[in-house]
Amino acid sequence: MMLSSDADSWFRILYSDLSKGVWRNKLSAESLNLKLFITFESSLISINKDQMIFKFLILSDEVDNFKREIKIDADATFLDFYKAILDCTGFSDKEMASFFLCDEKWRKMQEITLVEMDTYSDEDSFIMEECILSDYLEDEKQKLMYVFDYLTERALYIELSEIIPGKNLKAPLCTLTAGEAPRQIMDIEELKPVTTSLDLGETFYGDESFDPDELDKEGFEGLDDISIDNIEGDLF
Repeated sequence: MMLSSDADSWFRILYSDLSKGVWRNKLSAESLNLKLFITFESSLISINKDQMIFKFLILSDEVDNFKREIKIDADATFLDFYKAILDCTGFSDKEMASFFLCDEKWRKMQEITLVEMDTYSDEDSFIMEECILSDYLEDEKQKLMYVFDYLTERALYIELSEIIPGKNLKAPLCTLTAGEAPRQIMDIEELKPVTTSLDLGETFYGDESFDPDELDKEGFEGLDDISIDNIEGDLF
């Protein structure tokens, strides 16, 4: 990690003066050398801590060969990240979108919206423009969802694949592009579920002697106690 030219010059002058005996005080040259080293190391640690690059891998469950990789400064906002995704997918900025912080099983935890949403709950709202990436993302492999179609909750799946310390980026950079992005908006007709008629007779079960009454009822105990909310949560 390189210091700024001013800081680097200051350290060089200080060390030069120290070596020539210009500094006259009660501290020995060895003590000053130690102080100089500690100050220099502390400056490096501080700078490295403040400078990081996040590398994200973005995939789709609709298009098998779709893949994007984006590098972005850790101090950028979610709005900056949103714009980078639009740039590398060709999505329009006329549609609503949200990021969701997810747990390791892709269950939605915290929503970060494009604009402030009207809500009747007491929960705080988080908007992209005000949320810094590094304030919410700390570990590699952390998962997010980018919901680009509110009607169907279609989304891109994002993983923080690498944290690169000691560096920064002035602007986001798409470093990998593969496959076509999924369609941003789908027609209502395309979203209707396909209904099929299942043959529940002997062909379905594969055994002519099968008797549906012989199903083990014990295997279905407890189904009535399952919360619908829990089932929906496990889908993400």
